[in-house]
Amino acid sequence: MLIVDPKDLHIDNNSSINIVVMNFLSIDCSTDLGTLFLKVKNKTFSKVLQSDKSNNDLLMQKILDFFTENNLNFGEVSAIFVNQGPGNFSGLRSSLSIAKGISLAKNINLFGYNVFLWSCAKFINDKIDIYSLIRFRDKYFIKKFDENLNSKMKAIEVTKEEIVKKFTNKLKVIPKQMTKNFDEKMLKMGNLNIIDLDHNELESLHLKGLLNKDLIKPFYLS
Repeated sequence: MLIVDPKDLHIDNNSSINIVVMNFLSIDCSTDLGTLFLKVKNKTFSKVLQSDKSNNDLLMQKILDFFTENNLNFGEVSAIFVNQGPGNFSGLRSSLSIAKGISLAKNINLFGYNVFLWSCAKFINDKIDIYSLIRFRDKYFIKKFDENLNSKMKAIEVTKEEIVKKFTNKLKVIPKQMTKNFDEKMLKMGNLNIIDLDHNELESLHLKGLLNKDLIKPFYLS
């Protein structure tokens, strides 16, 4: 049975029917183009963090500016979701440190997610195993999840030939942001889904108890 921390939720008393509303900040610095995403009272706000060498050092200021620009404050947020990777090491290290600092300073619950799980969010409860594919540092990695998006194996390195031969008929996902790393033959495989990574779907993953709450650290690939 799923147990949800009451701090993560509040009731919308302005509605004739009480609706559970979750307010959260999501931080994704796994790539050169990072993103900040806020959901407060069913309104969403997003900001792209342009790639530059000072981006990591200024991340906390960018987060503060993001709240100010949208007339919001940390008191309106009940959870922070932070991308654990895989991805840019310095970006992940910086964003995880800052997320932990905000969590401690503001007493906000912190949860971690990873790109493999995130890319599969649309397929939860589809009653079939699903394989998430990414290419990182010129290597291909695959990770298997069951129909409830519980991990079935660690992320393993595979060759392009193995993917085409062994996984052609499997349900597969590739994040849209990574399609430039895959050649045309791979993108034409059967049962392949190109997925837009949507911060809104992190809420569903959290409510299903699929996000990490303990030992939140970068997702390393060998």
